[in-house]
Amino acid sequence: MKYTEKQVFEIGLPGAREAGSAADMGFKAFNLARMSRLGLKVPEAFVLGTVICRDYLKHPARSRAALHDLLVEMLRRLEGATRLSFGGARRPLLVSVRSGAPVSMPGMMDTLLNVGLCDGTVHGLIRLTGNPRLAWDAYRRLVQQFAEVAHGADAAPFRALVESAMREAGADNPRELDFRQLAQVTRESLALYHDLVGQPFPQDPQAQIEAAVAAVFGSWQSERAVEYRRLNGLPETLGTAVTVQRMVFGNAGGTSGAGVAFTRDPASGENRLYVDFLFNSQGEDVVSGRMRADDAARLRTVLPEAFSQLDALRATLEGEFRDAQEFEFTVQDGELFLLQARSGKRTPWAALAIAVDQVNEGLIPPQEGLARLDGLDLNRIERRRLAAVEDQAVLARGVPSGLGLAGGAIALDVAAVRRLAEEGRPALLVREEALTEDIAGLALCEGLLTARGSRTAHAVVVARQLGKPCLVGCAPLTIDPVARCVSFGNRSLREGEPLWIDAEGGLVLARQPAVVIERPLAALAAVAEWHPGAADPAPPQAALSAS
Repeated sequence: MKYTEKQVFEIGLPGAREAGSAADMGFKAFNLARMSRLGLKVPEAFVLGTVICRDYLKHPARSRAALHDLLVEMLRRLEGATRLSFGGARRPLLVSVRSGAPVSMPGMMDTLLNVGLCDGTVHGLIRLTGNPRLAWDAYRRLVQQFAEVAHGADAAPFRALVESAMREAGADNPRELDFRQLAQVTRESLALYHDLVGQPFPQDPQAQIEAAVAAVFGSWQSERAVEYRRLNGLPETLGTAVTVQRMVFGNAGGTSGAGVAFTRDPASGENRLYVDFLFNSQGEDVVSGRMRADDAARLRTVLPEAFSQLDALRATLEGEFRDAQEFEFTVQDGELFLLQARSGKRTPWAALAIAVDQVNEGLIPPQEGLARLDGLDLNRIERRRLAAVEDQAVLARGVPSGLGLAGGAIALDVAAVRRLAEEGRPALLVREEALTEDIAGLALCEGLLTARGSRTAHAVVVARQLGKPCLVGCAPLTIDPVARCVSFGNRSLREGEPLWIDAEGGLVLARQPAVVIERPLAALAAVAEWHPGAADPAPPQAALSAS
């Protein structure tokens, strides 16, 4: 058995074949190819098409040898384009292995970064980059991620190693650890990997990439991916492509970082750059929901040229894709690279505002604007605002991450959300971090409150699209999963007690607030002109309770 050229695609390689369709190469890779053709900086890559995934999932034993041969061949092509060597001791090529279905499924499948690092290549990366901290940070990340993704190991013991190193060093976050401390964390992680997985971490880069591809294919059948497809009516037969791409490093120092941006505000639809960024970090730090990515203002100051390029990308991407885009990017030593672009998930309010604005701008015709709004009940789109803020009702503040207010009984996990739903009680999901594994609970709850994380974490993006108010990065929030309670300073609440959040103002509220309900009358009137009867811009009610 041998895979054909029609099942494999190339991005940025010399003499690259014409890209396939989104159905064949996945939407992520399809859009990467389009950006590469525009002359935007996209790291070189090759793509294993969706047909390979479907074949692998049906016949894994039969497909394994063919996949080995294909990866050897395509890595040779990637080595030629990058002048690096996969598994090389002096100029090692490292790659990311990313999923990409024919339709966007943010964070529902797996990704592995820094594949190719091992004891034999880590010193080569140090020689290549002159940056030992980068090399050891990337290596310890790979060991943890490989255990999680390829073997289903718990991340908590690996995090505990990092937290122990931080305490010993007096560091506030992992970015403050130096290369010696990270090298020690890596050695401890390798030992922990052996204990958790029952075998040593694979030191053969070829074995790493084959296991990584198999794990990404397998994540198509993960519980969260299956639930997402169920919620969105997507067929199980699509499969995912896998993009193998040259690594660029956001964790290369003070002029590097990773971020996620939207060409327009995904909560309100406002025509402005909406960006989360974290210096000296990799993309997983931003999208995983584990860290607060609040370095965007500093990015504008420290790297003004990169920030200007981000802002200019708004018009370029919307001109190419004819819709508001969400894009992931890495800045390495001040140089901006694009890793993904897709139609930005947005609230119903933002969907309406963006469609109207883009029709008015001449970017899309009214018929396309109507098609964008198909499936939305325009007469139910509203925005709930606080009528007044009572200081004594404010328990804490977080990072505003959506629109509107939400309240309900505190639920600390998906099981609690389901239990409350069965009792007919609305639930507010309260978590340490936003997790895509919580997709079933996100669909049922009234809103989401987290102690950590960014506005652009995958789970927050999905929740916002579902119309759920979200408030993240609430530092005063502590959660006791054993006692089943939450605390804000001296104030403690048990699971099941009521709590409210203001996703726009960033407030956590102890009592049910009075709200003003606003409807998008001007936008509804514009839609009515495109297609009379599409919307009934009824006047808003002056004030209602939040119930």
